[in-house]
Amino acid sequence: MTSTQHTATTGTVDGYRPLIPEEQVETVLELREILSGGAPQEGAQTVPFLGLKLTVPSTVMTPCPVSPILGGAIFAEVEEGDRVLDMGTGSGSLAITAAAKASSVLAVDINPDAVEAVLANAARNGVADKVEARVSDVFSAVEGTFDLIIFNPPFQWFAARDVADSATTDEGYGALTRYFQQARQYLAENGRMMIFFSTMGDVRYLQKLIEESGFRHEVVFRTTRPVADVPVEFSCHRLS
Repeated sequence: MTSTQHTATTGTVDGYRPLIPEEQVETVLELREILSGGAPQEGAQTVPFLGLKLTVPSTVMTPCPVSPILGGAIFAEVEEGDRVLDMGTGSGSLAITAAAKASSVLAVDINPDAVEAVLANAARNGVADKVEARVSDVFSAVEGTFDLIIFNPPFQWFAARDVADSATTDEGYGALTRYFQQARQYLAENGRMMIFFSTMGDVRYLQKLIEESGFRHEVVFRTTRPVADVPVEFSCHRLS
């Protein structure tokens, strides 16, 4: 039995139980199957992103249509001289956007292909001197403190089929939970975090983690866009 089938029948993965209603769980399951059902992309794509050119390997997630809105919010949030951590960096779109104003950016991802893509894209867009990238499982390879931490986490809670799938799904929200348990020790005084999420995942679980964290919280933006003809709400959260 696959992890997706297991979740559909029991509602749990490794002890995690969705907090959203069962009908929303079914919608999430359906979207996962639809989005994973196409033929795999071959080779790398070159995509525009807020004036940047990014090369994205087939094993790394390509920025989605909502990503430029998030990129704009990140650019507005970064202050001159900030030290920035981009968690789950993917192709590096947000790390490179932040580097326009930040003094330095550490971009981390569990996928080694993403780390290579970030370094290549930083060089291609003229910020190689500001961007460092390394493989890290949440904070496992991170040291020091940061003025701004950016996290665009996997929205779903199923077991990843492979390392590329880890961009979209986080089994039992293990990584998201560890992030909230550990983030405070990596924030500088007056540091803040920007976290992106959507109703393709369990938004109530994210809300629970935010409430338990004790951080001040505000929603930077909400927008609803169709994904496979299903209305999906995307939101960006500022924690400080």
